[in-house]
Amino acid sequence: MVLKDFYKVLSEEKTSDSKYTITILVNEKHEVFKGHFPGNPIMPGVCMIQIIKELTEKITESTLMIQTLANVKFMALINPENNPELRLELDITRTEDNLVKVKNTTYFNETVALKLSNVYKKLEL
Repeated sequence: MVLKDFYKVLSEEKTSDSKYTITILVNEKHEVFKGHFPGNPIMPGVCMIQIIKELTEKITESTLMIQTLANVKFMALINPENNPELRLELDITRTEDNLVKVKNTTYFNETVALKLSNVYKKLEL
């Protein structure tokens, strides 16, 4: 985890061969929110992208590097004081050429906060 104590996984469910639903709880008291933004905390987009990467690494049991991001759409602001619990739906596909493709939709309550598609390259360590 790049940001220590930034979130914790509450539940993880495999819903089909390639689909997962993960519920996380964001630490609304984390240092990130003191600067983004004071008095009105908003989840930074780069933090959401990092969370998706970390969850994908855990599921695939791989170390990954972002190769491409596409169709990144921030649909609603995530205020961790009002909506600390997020539901991430991940559709993860592995390719024969060491790539991992992910389609994500992130929700708070029933509100879509983020949609993105990305491709990771597996790193050989």
